[in-house]
Amino acid sequence: MTKAEVVNEISKSTGVDKETAMNVVEAFMESVKDSLSRGENVYLRGFGSFIVKERAEKTARNISKQTTIIIPKRRIPAFKPSKMFSSKVK
Repeated sequence: MTKAEVVNEISKSTGVDKETAMNVVEAFMESVKDSLSRGENVYLRGFGSFIVKERAEKTARNISKQTTIIIPKRRIPAFKPSKMFSSKVK
């Protein structure tokens, strides 16, 4: 499902026009991105959590050049579905 399809579904189910629904979806996504960039998790009860995971520093190898490099630790965004969400998908 694309963002446009999500906007159409929201527009149909709520009765608001597509432009308003698009603005709401865009604002939601921007809010989640801003929160995650500040290191704050976003919890949506009954849906899931947008969380920031810490990836540890690790050593990688370039087999063709026979060299090793250090990949620094970093933060990555992740989504963890709620139990209700997971049970509905199964």
